[in-house]
Amino acid sequence: MAKMTMVEALNLALRQEMTRDDGVIVLGEDVGVDGGVFRVTDGLIGTFGENRVLDTPLAESGIVGMSIGMAVYGLRPVCEIQFSGFSYENFHQIESHAARLRWRSRGRFTVPMVLRTPYGGGVRALEHHSESREAFWAHMPGLKMVIPSGPRNARALLTSAIRDPDPVIFYEAKALYRAFREEVPEVEETLPIGRSQIVREGRDLTLIAYGAMLRPTVAASERLAEEDGLEAEVIDLLTVSPLDDSLFVASAKKTGHVLLVHEAPRSFGPGAEIVARLVEKAFYYLEKPVARVTGFDVVIPYFSRENSYLPGIERIVRQARGLLAS
Repeated sequence: MAKMTMVEALNLALRQEMTRDDGVIVLGEDVGVDGGVFRVTDGLIGTFGENRVLDTPLAESGIVGMSIGMAVYGLRPVCEIQFSGFSYENFHQIESHAARLRWRSRGRFTVPMVLRTPYGGGVRALEHHSESREAFWAHMPGLKMVIPSGPRNARALLTSAIRDPDPVIFYEAKALYRAFREEVPEVEETLPIGRSQIVREGRDLTLIAYGAMLRPTVAASERLAEEDGLEAEVIDLLTVSPLDDSLFVASAKKTGHVLLVHEAPRSFGPGAEIVARLVEKAFYYLEKPVARVTGFDVVIPYFSRENSYLPGIERIVRQARGLLAS
């Protein structure tokens, strides 16, 4: 198997799905001639032509509105919004149309579209370029909210998202785009949307993370094992909505201690929903209150303070030790 970056793996998923299905259309700002701001769509216009890889005006609401129309018509558009912080311009189109058409039409119409967008910090970008607002979309009935954590699951999940009959918001962590390489099979591979994975088995503590936060969480678990003799179980959510609570509830019942990690602001974030479900389904198994390591309730800061905002290995290890010691 070839070792790929996340950018290359996503490009492979798009290329294979466009080859398999003539109805798959890619559109967005600079996705054609320039191959996308992060080069995820590099080379697609040369293979599939400008009728299937569309460079659009700088108009996020228009990009999403066109995608909804294409999807209702029977195509499978994959639109790119260059940074998630600019997706508020298309919020109305998603909330009022994409997420509701199945319900509004009593199932007569579905909207099989994917909205891909880079999110999160860690690359010293400007305002509106580093935000982590997955809670907006996860809170919206009718949408699925997917966040891969590495090249292989990014490729498999994007393939599944394109084939899904309903709208999928697909967040891609910029910090992971070229952070590392991973073996990705050339043959088609999918992962079910709505399922999480255990990436490290453990008995003492459950760590739950997703997206760019998975790597520091795994590194923290390895440090806890090496320095403290603690075996943490690490769960990668992969899909924020619908949330696969069966896996982390079972893990919580086994370890009795749970620590959540996400870079989104703390209040009303995905961690709060996970805590609620643990209280509902595993309360009598918890030996301590569920803890969180998250971003702060502020706009993500500029370069010099960015690393202070983002959860890192030190914060995760310190919080885990405190949780188990108190």
